[in-house]
Amino acid sequence: QIQLVESGGGLVHPGGSLRLSCVASGFAFSDVYMTWVRQAPGKGPEWVSNISPSGMSTYYIPSVRGRFTISRDNTKNILYLQMDDLSVEDTGLYHCARGTTSVVSDRANWGQGTQVTVSS
Repeated sequence: QIQLVESGGGLVHPGGSLRLSCVASGFAFSDVYMTWVRQAPGKGPEWVSNISPSGMSTYYIPSVRGRFTISRDNTKNILYLQMDDLSVEDTGLYHCARGTTSVVSDRANWGQGTQVTVSS
């Protein structure tokens, strides 16, 4: 049974930072792409960042490139998202997801999510 448990969200001021973590279990974590998906209030889900199984290749949507960093620890089955210089537009529920960016339409492979709120 796949389990993805996110943590690290919270309330921050614009310009602040957060580090999200996702502990994975129930599947061969080191063999799969992993993706962070976020859902902003009143909007559909969008993938934010994606990482290859080895961690050597990473991808970002333009609005977060240069501010967010995705990484993974395959020895501990943990996925990370370091978020710097946060803006109000980054507010949303952040899910880690098993798979490539197409997982944005497959909620069965998402975790429950961790809330990120950016507000002054």
